[in-house]
Amino acid sequence: MNDFTEVTVQKEVKYQGGIFTVEHHLVSLPNGKHSTRDIVLHNGAVAVLVVHEGKILLVRQYRKAIEAHTLEIPAGKLDHDGESPLEAAKRELEEEAQLSANEWEKVVDLVPTPGYCNEKIHLYEAKGIQHLTNAAPLDEDEFVSIEWLPVEEVIQKIHNGEITDAKTIIAVQYAALHQ
Repeated sequence: MNDFTEVTVQKEVKYQGGIFTVEHHLVSLPNGKHSTRDIVLHNGAVAVLVVHEGKILLVRQYRKAIEAHTLEIPAGKLDHDGESPLEAAKRELEEEAQLSANEWEKVVDLVPTPGYCNEKIHLYEAKGIQHLTNAAPLDEDEFVSIEWLPVEEVIQKIHNGEITDAKTIIAVQYAALHQ
């Protein structure tokens, strides 16, 4: 196997915010030449697949970065100190859908944009769901609605471009393969 490793020679923080940091790296390439890389550092996130009675739980929300409303599986940032990905997944399911689950299964860790970002999304499947009457509230800057759609309808929405979110597409493919 060839070693295509790029070694960071120098790096500079260009931006540091509440969600991510942007660094500019000078790297040494395998051929001895140099190049630059802009890298987004992200704490990571979680996403939760829930399939109940043949329907998938989706969250409809507005995403400013793409100036559009989206349909996605419940998800959120790893932004609480000391919180494990599984604990974060449980928290997000409670906050966004007022649900808890008796059984949790790790599906996959995915890296959506490895060309410039280190974000890792931990995808879980939640089973044995229960509605919570005293659920944790949404974050004060979150506005969402919940939709339960048949798996086949969600697949159709993916095919016709209504659902474009990568983590949701991966989760739906997993659900379709494991029905």
